[in-house]
Amino acid sequence: MKNLVSTDWLEKNLDNVRIFDGSWHLPSSNRNALDEFKSAHIKNSNFFDIDKNSNHQSNLPHMLPKKNDWEKIMSELGVKNSDHIVIYDNSDVISSCRVWYTFLYFNHDPDLVSVLDGGFKKWLKEKKDTTKDIKKFEKSSYSAHENTSLVLNKDQIITNIKNKSFELIDARGRERFLGLQPEARKELRSGNIEDSKNMPFTELINNDRTFKKKEELISIFEKNKVDPNKKIAFTCGSGITACVLGLTNSIISGKKPVVYDGSWAEYGIK
Repeated sequence: MKNLVSTDWLEKNLDNVRIFDGSWHLPSSNRNALDEFKSAHIKNSNFFDIDKNSNHQSNLPHMLPKKNDWEKIMSELGVKNSDHIVIYDNSDVISSCRVWYTFLYFNHDPDLVSVLDGGFKKWLKEKKDTTKDIKKFEKSSYSAHENTSLVLNKDQIITNIKNKSFELIDARGRERFLGLQPEARKELRSGNIEDSKNMPFTELINNDRTFKKKEELISIFEKNKVDPNKKIAFTCGSGITACVLGLTNSIISGKKPVVYDGSWAEYGIK
């Protein structure tokens, strides 16, 4: 799996890949990801709206879309099954990993889905070119298959508390995990899922938004008593930062990530 590509690599391959800005911001940030994209983005990129391209039948935020909806979204964007997809973001929650996970869930070749290491922040810091022009691509006929083994629902989480068939790792910050900090969503109680472990996603990222080296990631997993070779699944507040853990686990083990899509937004309802 080619999980990460560098800014230098992308600069050389701008015309050989499909690029998406998958920025998503916490509602409390008062930032508009689409407006930011319109004002400046990497050449040839299109905006990927995580909320819009989700399951609107669900009352939970940005759940995985239905297969036929995903095929329609991809086809409208002109994405082909053979395209190498590169996703970047300009978000504090490294939301590009959520888009990466969604492509894997719908069976895009895992060797052809990558996250830009360091994202837009690093791209700008290196004074690489940006544009306001939005490239239009010819409509395609994208075909998807669901990898249902990559997603967990609430019943599976509850069953696992009893039979412990996998370890559940929570990507939220320590204070939220321990219930010392109230949840931003008023309808949620504080705390965590029974028997889950905590590994804040921020520990896996350098200051320049790049991912830590594989050896460092392994030692962080060890420090948090998480064995990447065991059966593990990831959770967080609403399914975004769980995918950051999922990507780091893939870097270490080569395994595709398993995510509890509803996460605390579903499990923590009062």
